[in-house]
Amino acid sequence: MSLVTMAGVSKSHAAQHLFSGVGLMISAGRRIAIVGPNGAGKTTLLELITGDQEPDAGTITRARDTVIGYLRQEVAETRGRTVLAEVMGGAGEVSGIERRMRHIELELSDSDDEDELAELMDEYGRLQHRFEAMGGYGLEAEARRILAGLGFADADVERDMGEFSGGWMMRVALARLLLQNPDVLLLDEPTNHLDLASVEWLQGFLAVYAGAIVLVSHDRDFINEVANRVLELHDGQATEYVGDYAEFVEQRSERMAQLEAAAKNQQRKIAHTQAFIDRFRYKASKARQVQSRVKALEKLDRVASPGARSRSVKFRFPEPPRSGRTVITLDRIEKRYGDNVVYAGDLDLQLERGQKVALIGPNGAGKSTLLKILAGVLPFEGGTRELGSNVRVAYFAQHQIEALNPENTVFNELNDAAPMMSTTDMRKLLGAFLFSGPAVDKQVGVLSGGEQTRLALAKLLADPANLLCLDEPTNHLDIQSRDVLEDALNAFSGTIVLITHDRYLIRSVADTIIEVNDGKAVVYPGDFEYYAAKRGVDIETRGAVEGTRSTPRGVVADAPKPRESAAAAAERRRREAEERNRRHRQTRDLRAGLARLEAEATAVDAELSEITERLADPSIYADASLVKRLVERHNQLRDRAESIGPELERLRGELEAADAPQLVATE
Repeated sequence: MSLVTMAGVSKSHAAQHLFSGVGLMISAGRRIAIVGPNGAGKTTLLELITGDQEPDAGTITRARDTVIGYLRQEVAETRGRTVLAEVMGGAGEVSGIERRMRHIELELSDSDDEDELAELMDEYGRLQHRFEAMGGYGLEAEARRILAGLGFADADVERDMGEFSGGWMMRVALARLLLQNPDVLLLDEPTNHLDLASVEWLQGFLAVYAGAIVLVSHDRDFINEVANRVLELHDGQATEYVGDYAEFVEQRSERMAQLEAAAKNQQRKIAHTQAFIDRFRYKASKARQVQSRVKALEKLDRVASPGARSRSVKFRFPEPPRSGRTVITLDRIEKRYGDNVVYAGDLDLQLERGQKVALIGPNGAGKSTLLKILAGVLPFEGGTRELGSNVRVAYFAQHQIEALNPENTVFNELNDAAPMMSTTDMRKLLGAFLFSGPAVDKQVGVLSGGEQTRLALAKLLADPANLLCLDEPTNHLDIQSRDVLEDALNAFSGTIVLITHDRYLIRSVADTIIEVNDGKAVVYPGDFEYYAAKRGVDIETRGAVEGTRSTPRGVVADAPKPRESAAAAAERRRREAEERNRRHRQTRDLRAGLARLEAEATAVDAELSEITERLADPSIYADASLVKRLVERHNQLRDRAESIGPELERLRGELEAADAPQLVATE
């Protein structure tokens, strides 16, 4: 049975067309992830489902008595209620019955009238029976279980809501929604304010959720674990795919290839038809056939080539000055907030040039505090912080986005931060962060969250730094923008320290993991898988298009293999991690060389196409010298294009061979 059905839905905001012809059926058990670039209308689609917005065209039907719960990206501040009371308030009728029972208990203690007492006892009995039938006696325990899963300590649940930051208030709103247990659960970026442990817990909770789930998320791992369908919004259209994100990527690639082939085939037929029209347009004996073909072309439903969408944009961080080998040293750092001691004087840390470090650990363990100390934006009570030779530090956090002036244009916002930069250099920097042409004149206030994040990063790097301290840099970035940022971080020659809940980004970028907990920072000199092997924990490591789903609940797996001893398992994981790190080191230069060659091949093809098009223009042959230069350049490019092909094949073959797992000797 469908809980919500959308048919032919279209929506625009002012002059911006978002999408049209959207059809979607939401039923119990469906877990739909909505993906697409920033500004495609993902949040708008959620608000259409709730009824907060109305479609311009089409219909949205909601089944009778369907309860829809919606977690928004932003929540209103709440004060005067405890965390537990706020969450329990989401239980709707059950919570209302409990409040009435508490009132009756007070009235029973104050009343001396026998008739009134009998009436109160009768009502109390009815309420108690209904409360028990609705699972009310387990409600508080369930609320506490949900809050614990989202990172709240036992003592926190009795604290006033007003004592918590916006990120923790978002967790409370999520806990309230999960306790409400709606028929349709709508989640807009639910992992933005969660640490890794809480993300893992939420995945498990949603895996057994009985209702329907519709979520907007840019966390590929999270979508892979939760979703069984993906709805992609792109170029005003919605396309639904069955499967998780990995399967969506594969299916979309196949679909794009089919569309590309269909578009090319149609273009050949159109060209053939147009040639007939041009040839016989003025021949009387062919007039009827010509008109027939003209009408056929006018009525033709053109197949749009998807080639343009596959071209990914890239930016690079400005090349920073080279620092000394030792970038920063922390010695016996002591940091406290009032009576709360975060580091008790035994925090020592040294980072070297080129390291890419991810700080991980539970919320409240001191990750952000450590990052701020490294960045030099937070004082501390004891110990020393020493920068290495020629080190420049840049710090990025959410407040940089909030500090943007919504009245400024993109260009003026950067100009205010870097008044000494030339106009040309500012435009180059903005172009590096994907702002070009008319985009530099857009007002900051109309930018999407992802665009504002990129602008804040551009401002930060107006003066190139070689130590980047980044706190959740991917918040509000869509998946394509995350890929772009990932490439830029990998290509950055300086040192990076980042905090992120995006496991995909950690695995892609970090070559060092620092676990922060209990006032200590333990360094693991390897990637995320190396850290997992050393810690003896299982961390799901599927990428966007790799791996398989674990055995579903209720499905009997194959007979288990004989269980390894703990020592043998640890040794095996150590060898596997060392092998992965060895392959990564071997292939780093190969990957960089392949990326450069692919970029050159793309540039050569583009210039070759441009010159070929110019040579097809009869008007240029009036300038003999220009034609000569174009022909010479055309020949040079053609020769280079022919030589690049074998080089690409060689590098790809070497990379494939180096990536192949090697047998690891065992005792």
